[in-house]
Amino acid sequence: MSKFRKESGPATPKSASNFSEINISRRGMMKMFSAGAALSTGIISLPNGAWAAEATPVKGGKLRAAAANSSAADTMDPAKANNSGDYMRQYMFYSGLTELDSKLIPQMGLAESISSSDGVTWSIKLRQGVTFHDGKSLNAQDVVFSLSRHKDPAVASTAISLAKQFASIKAVGLMEVELVLEQANFDLPSILGTPAFLILQDGTKDFSKAVGTGPYVCKEFTPGNRTLGERNKNFWKPGLPHLDEVELLGVTDQAARVNALLSGELHFVSTISSRDVKRINGSGSCSVLESKSGMYSDLILRQDAPVTGNPDFVLAMKYLQPRELLLKTALQGFGTVANDHPVPPWHPYFNKDLPQRPNDLDKAKFYLKKSGLVKPSLEIVTTDNIEGAMEGAQFLQQLGAQVGMNLKVRRVPYDGYWSQHWMKHPISYGSVNPRPTLDLLFSQFYKSDAPWNESGWKNPQFDQLVTAARGERDQVRRKQMYGDMQALVYDHCGTIIPLFISSLDGYSNKVKGVESYPSGMMMGYRFSEFVWLAS
Repeated sequence: MSKFRKESGPATPKSASNFSEINISRRGMMKMFSAGAALSTGIISLPNGAWAAEATPVKGGKLRAAAANSSAADTMDPAKANNSGDYMRQYMFYSGLTELDSKLIPQMGLAESISSSDGVTWSIKLRQGVTFHDGKSLNAQDVVFSLSRHKDPAVASTAISLAKQFASIKAVGLMEVELVLEQANFDLPSILGTPAFLILQDGTKDFSKAVGTGPYVCKEFTPGNRTLGERNKNFWKPGLPHLDEVELLGVTDQAARVNALLSGELHFVSTISSRDVKRINGSGSCSVLESKSGMYSDLILRQDAPVTGNPDFVLAMKYLQPRELLLKTALQGFGTVANDHPVPPWHPYFNKDLPQRPNDLDKAKFYLKKSGLVKPSLEIVTTDNIEGAMEGAQFLQQLGAQVGMNLKVRRVPYDGYWSQHWMKHPISYGSVNPRPTLDLLFSQFYKSDAPWNESGWKNPQFDQLVTAARGERDQVRRKQMYGDMQALVYDHCGTIIPLFISSLDGYSNKVKGVESYPSGMMMGYRFSEFVWLAS
């Protein structure tokens, strides 16, 4: 039984958790997989996946798509990718050892099998007959190079904290790799299916073009503007891709993306505002794809700044959150109320015993007074392209005035936001795409050494739980560990999560094969591989 710290003052005490036993039958396993938890009861050996289409695809044609991210920092290097535009671009040209399907279950990709008896030593056997775009055959050394480079600090990989668990990576044959972890982690197949771990050719240094094993061959890449891919005739998946060409543009202006979609200039666009759903669905020529997910926009209170590092001020800000109002107005209902930790209510490890934190001005006043801060004056830095952020900041400005805060809103351009503003101010907004496992989410955003630890929060107990849960086979104990982690974030962390946001993408009705993926927008960033244009 896990115990949670009680907030002092008028807050309702939190009860201890009472986790029920999880049935680890095959049916129970698949149910939990489909909700996003990669589980193991011992030996893992994953089968090859199938790539089925909803109807007979049409071959040929050029599809023009637009991502909401675009800047001079656009990259073809999976180790440096940090936004949806990078992920979409790289999935055009590279493949991974595993792939996350529409239920977040890892399927085999470039790996023919991945197996382990203890969660520590893993055997990765590669698929035969796969070639890179330049004709070179895939082999074990390509995998060793691709995984090892994330451990090199000089590479500055966004996945360096995940790669630290790779104790050794070596080829044990032309087509087999042995990966030994520092400790057991039964989530490894899911981890290897994420964008950072796409497979490069051994020795790759030039990322001006991507020479991979993916569905398209790179014909043009202009950072901040345009990427053009031509169908890979030697792609290792029979019958895929369907399109002759895919052009991916970076269009940061949301209105411009929607207008280009409705005019027929674009076929598929990411990050549609909930305000545009009715207009698009009512056009007769276009539709909106909604994907329920664990994506969220969060308010970041830096723990290393004088005011925002005050724990009582953080609690005051958490009680200011107008969650239901934000869901109704900013998201038009396309989302789910969150509770200041990053695990959505439908996840099998969700801690249901944490009381939902309401919008409560009396409690906000109480904790502000307890903080000892007198009419704190702060600036909330935000930008338009983070869903719900501008509305959230404006609501907080109004509500803050009612409890004795002087909060101002500074709107900055989206171009350059992630490099110049994100995590660089006492208060700003972030946006986190879904992750296939809680270990990935907590390791990348909440662990003390995480590269994207947005609020700079450090908690040794949390760090120990993250590490311990990776190798825990008993699912009751694992759920308890993740419940304790959620409680620590809920109680102590400087990130505030009001809502989980449905991913909304717009597409022309000429585009077929469209499917919802909880792993991310635009079909888990992999739309180019699966869709086709109706004749």
